[in-house]
Amino acid sequence: MIWDDLVTVGVPLAEKVIRTVVVYLAILFLLRLAGKRELAQLNTFDLVVMLLLSNVVQNAVIGPDNSVLGGLIGAAVLLGANALVVRTASHWPRLNRLLEGEPTVLARDGHYDLPAIRRLGIRRADIAVAVKKQGGDHITDTELVTLEPGGRLLVRLRSDEEDASAGDIAMLHAQLTRIERRLDELSARPPERP
Repeated sequence: MIWDDLVTVGVPLAEKVIRTVVVYLAILFLLRLAGKRELAQLNTFDLVVMLLLSNVVQNAVIGPDNSVLGGLIGAAVLLGANALVVRTASHWPRLNRLLEGEPTVLARDGHYDLPAIRRLGIRRADIAVAVKKQGGDHITDTELVTLEPGGRLLVRLRSDEEDASAGDIAMLHAQLTRIERRLDELSARPPERP
């Protein structure tokens, strides 16, 4: 009796596949329509929406089926559909741009692009946090700030504001070592006679 409830699928397999694919594509479309901000800085409100969204569409995916096997089939179809969309988009750049979008400039040469920020619903405080994570102190330290298609804030600091990397420090250390060696050589020479 219990075993039947676990493995007996409540809807035909074809219906389960169609339901899952249709809901997946609809959610993909809705998230793309909602914009990159929904994925950018997932705050408390966005997290609540995402959790509720998954609950809202649950019945649309599984239908009147509460079996474990039905849930596993739905999960497998969902993962397969996602893999197919991702692989297809990676081979067709136009489809990838359609699904992902283009980077959006939020600040250039140390100045906010306020119309773009308002249009996307990004808070300047979120941009300021990204600038600080990159090593800057203020938006004026930036050359370019973009919101990438995946929702990540990408900050490029002005060259005079960038922190030195380990490679930069190693290069300076090597130059100083050469200078010291040359100074030692020069000081070890006997003085030239006039």
